[in-house]
Amino acid sequence: MENQALVFALIGILGIGAQWIAWRTGWPAIALMLAAGVIAGPMTRLIVPDQIFGELLEPMISVAVALILFEGGLSLNFRELRKTEGAVTRLMMIGIPLGWVLGAFACYYIAGLVWPVAILFAGILVVTGPTVVIPLLRQSNIAARPRAILKWEAIVNDPFGALCAVITYEYLRRVDEGGTLLSVVAALLGAAVVSGLIGYAMARAIAWAFPRGHVPEYLKAPVLLVAVISTFVLSNLVQQETGLLAVTVMGVAVANMRLDSLRDIHPFKENITVLLISGVFVLLSASLDFDVLRLFEWRFAAFLFALLFLVRPATVLIALAFSKIPWNERLLVAWIAPRGVVAVAVSGLFALRLDQLGYGNGNILVTLSFAVVVATIIAHGFSIRFVARWLKVTGATQKGLLIVGSTPWSISLARQIQSLGLPVMIADSSWQRLSAVRQAGIDAYHGEILAETTEERLDLTRFQVLAATTDNEAYNALVCSEFAHDIGRDSVYQLGGSGDDEDHRSLPEALRGRAMFTAGHGVEDILQREAAGWTFRKTRISEQFNFEDARSTLPDEADMLLVLRKDGRIRFFSHAARPTPQNGDIVVSYGPSRHADREASLSFQTGEALA
Repeated sequence: MENQALVFALIGILGIGAQWIAWRTGWPAIALMLAAGVIAGPMTRLIVPDQIFGELLEPMISVAVALILFEGGLSLNFRELRKTEGAVTRLMMIGIPLGWVLGAFACYYIAGLVWPVAILFAGILVVTGPTVVIPLLRQSNIAARPRAILKWEAIVNDPFGALCAVITYEYLRRVDEGGTLLSVVAALLGAAVVSGLIGYAMARAIAWAFPRGHVPEYLKAPVLLVAVISTFVLSNLVQQETGLLAVTVMGVAVANMRLDSLRDIHPFKENITVLLISGVFVLLSASLDFDVLRLFEWRFAAFLFALLFLVRPATVLIALAFSKIPWNERLLVAWIAPRGVVAVAVSGLFALRLDQLGYGNGNILVTLSFAVVVATIIAHGFSIRFVARWLKVTGATQKGLLIVGSTPWSISLARQIQSLGLPVMIADSSWQRLSAVRQAGIDAYHGEILAETTEERLDLTRFQVLAATTDNEAYNALVCSEFAHDIGRDSVYQLGGSGDDEDHRSLPEALRGRAMFTAGHGVEDILQREAAGWTFRKTRISEQFNFEDARSTLPDEADMLLVLRKDGRIRFFSHAARPTPQNGDIVVSYGPSRHADREASLSFQTGEALA
């Protein structure tokens, strides 16, 4: 028992540790998790999943993958699908069968597999999967449309890879009994339809029960998890390997029923998914056996080359032919197709079944699948950023500031950010208030920032920081609370006094953004200072003119507002955090204008004043 608990802890440390290192360094998380599992498994034998978990290993992995697919389905909004210009539909309807056929030819003519094994293995390889694509997209800066295409393809197509393999296996199993391909396909498609209906029915049940108060708030997340697992198991009872299709349908259906409850449990389900992806990756990587590498032959290297540079590109380019997707985006999608270690587990399962049926080559499926996983993870994980830049399909190269609320003060702040070379946008629901923003040459967003359509109309990935500056402190807090999950709790700021949890008259810290300025000035404070003629001032920090020197040139009443790091990161001074400016950083302060001329003269002599 203690040994198993230690293994669970080690899996968590390795998986989350790899994700953290990826966040700090920018390296692909999937490559780091793969390396962590291989080191802990076959290299050091610290984790031996088969010995520790035994027969529970396969159902554990299956349920985890089902939960990952369901959570992925919850992130799929049909409004986002419309932005893909039909690319996802083409990749499903044309790409899957075409990739299956081309992959089978590569398996037979290049890898040397017999036709039955080649067709089955090609079916497994037609999809990518969220366990590898989601961490890859999280670490890369890709434009919205190709990102959506890759995400939808990974989640929606994933169940069909298992179905392709099952169709092949069931035909091989029944062919001696007189079964025909048509009868096998018809039976499995019927089972797939039933599984899809099970998933949709469960989604409708959730959508009926949650809004009507039949499930209390504290039970909604557990009920949802149990419903997903039950749907997965029930569908697999109808037909093995159709459970993934059922939970995917359930996730997509629930996501598009606009349940208010989903917003409350969103952080929980996303955190669970990060843990599951990390655990599954480490666990299955640790299950790899170096003995399988002894079966590796030179022709397998040629097969990997064909898979990377012929099969996948041909599949995508033919599927997206005559579509509205630009060529640079098509080429990126054609290149990115990492396979996850789940493919190794599925290949191992079918390898045993093929051996029992007497087909040759089944024993080398694990070797080939392991090679495909390692090759695609390394090739795509380390190249995605370079390829995206080369094809010019990256998102915003430098992320800026999103200001909510058009006021004279916020427009002045936007001008300062704009003068520093960073993108800035002011959002407001009033067209009249935005007229001054447009006249100042600042990007504007007209609409209610809290509306559901904002996610569709406004690309939040362009911004690293949000500042709510309306004249309503409660509304500012609501905006920050709403966007804290997407942008980051430490990156949403607001005008309004700092929240004191001991004061029953103020909003608690957890329900608001970080207060701008160390003194936590409220809206009235800013209005008074603005009426008194206070202005912004920029100062670059250097060895000759450090932060203390810059501070000494300001009047005592002046406040430090923000610091712009050399790498483009924005950090506001707040009651909760006071960033320490380093050499090369630029500090923006806010102070009385009556000292501005004298201060600029003093700073100009040192060559440090920027404004």
